Amino acid sequence: MSEQTEISFNLKKVYVKDISFESPLSPQIFLNEQSPEVDVQMNITNSTLEDTGLYEVVLTITVTAKSADSNFFLCEVQQAGLFEVSGAENELPMVLEIACPNILLPFVREAVSDLVGKGGFPQLLINPINFEGLYHQKMMAQQSETGQKPN
Repeated sequence: MSEQTEISFNLKKVYVKDISFESPLSPQIFLNEQSPEVDVQMNITNSTLEDTGLYEVVLTITVTAKSADSNFFLCEVQQAGLFEVSGAENELPMVLEIACPNILLPFVREAVSDLVGKGGFPQLLINPINFEGLYHQKMMAQQSETGQKPN
């Protein structure tokens, strides 16, 4: 019988690493009757805190709202968390890019909605994100890149 390693996954801290809201054309922009085009971009980064067994995962959401001739607002939130992960060495990339961002998403959604609302704009709800699907797309892209490189 082989021993199985016990996997441990703990959230130690959730915090805002960076936050920004800009609406340079306020208050005149509120007189604009056009509906802006809203673009939402997302990024995940992670790093190891040396000799601690902790990993910092940062989920960044950037929202821009603009029309053809006006920038309504720019909102960016870097929601971070400290996670303790052990016994999952083979699955570590999946944990850091799927499980951790899933935990951070409700916090960043609330921060974005709050900032946009306080900026005088209607509530903005970030749609759910399929982190597992994004991770698998990333892995497929990396495999096709390495498969195409000459030896």
